Amino acid sequence: MKKKEEKFRNAIFVIVNEESCPLYSVGEEIKVESYALSLSNYKPGCLYLARQVAAVVATKEKLGGISRIPTRKTRYDCGGCEGLIHFEYKKDRDFATLQMKLLDEAEEKRRKKHLERYFGVLRKIKLFDPLEDDALTDLTVLLEFKTIPFGKMVVKKGSPGTNFFIILQGQVEVRADDGSKLVDLGEGEMFGEMSLLSAEPFTHSIVSLNTSQLALLSVKNFKEILKKYPVLQMFLFKLLVDRAQAMTLKSGNIASGMTGELSEIAPVDLFQLINAVRKTGTIDITLEKGRGMVFFREGEIVYAGYRKLRKKEAVYALLGMTNGHFSYTKGIPDILNNAPPIGGFMGMMMEGVQSLDESRAVKTREDDDTGLLPEP
Repeated sequence: MKKKEEKFRNAIFVIVNEESCPLYSVGEEIKVESYALSLSNYKPGCLYLARQVAAVVATKEKLGGISRIPTRKTRYDCGGCEGLIHFEYKKDRDFATLQMKLLDEAEEKRRKKHLERYFGVLRKIKLFDPLEDDALTDLTVLLEFKTIPFGKMVVKKGSPGTNFFIILQGQVEVRADDGSKLVDLGEGEMFGEMSLLSAEPFTHSIVSLNTSQLALLSVKNFKEILKKYPVLQMFLFKLLVDRAQAMTLKSGNIASGMTGELSEIAPVDLFQLINAVRKTGTIDITLEKGRGMVFFREGEIVYAGYRKLRKKEAVYALLGMTNGHFSYTKGIPDILNNAPPIGGFMGMMMEGVQSLDESRAVKTREDDDTGLLPEP
């Protein structure tokens, strides 16, 4: 006997609540049409959400003799993974109204006006040089634009990283705890990328020095854009390296015997400093749960170990550490003199910091700290 084909109704839903969802935001629509589910063209599909939507549009009830999606229950949830969203039935596509069509047309006009006003401004920014016009168009419609008055706090120290900021006009100042100026940032410059990549709060406050216009990209859209356009990853990493080099010049050359606390300088910044000045030496990190070692030859990492982890896995684990003591000594063991780099430094750092917000702790078995070097 032939199995009866399941029927799915065309419908539109809208996301009305979001709790730490890694993909979707309030206000985004979920459309079901011709047995297909679609969201914004830049968002990936979630299988948890697809399963729940399919269950909803396959359920029917009789309303005035017409079989339709139930409307008595209008609020649903996605089932949840690491986050949760709630969505509501908006309108059955079979009964689309003129008002809905007018709203769609209004949204299209808004997007067009948005592009006409800001596309040219963004095209002049060096960060977006590698992007084709179509890619820059995708990015432009995702941005939120704000005008910040003179003297207003843009970001307060300790606040979570929720946006990537691009300065379109004006100037902002990065301030130390005592209120003194650390650095000024002007047109075409950006900030907030490190907080988004590492999921750490802002380490300094940022204040507008005059009326400034900023473009903001939310953390979700920031991650999606980086995945879709890897060329932007390289630019952002170069930006981080340049800032690390500036720190090196300010604090002096890295010397053998240098020690410090990870609470004062993050591992990613420490590693970048060594890479920037092409040092050959060893970073020894003492942590509560064990000891880690990273070996550099002319700025490239040739080996790393932390408890049971080795090479790249050890580097990624150490990048997430915030409490511990480190020391730097000149030179590496003879066995590593001819060892090749364990990976491209720039790509390895970018991949490592991006993974920090996905897993803030590395689960390893308890083990001793011996055997951090490879066997001869």
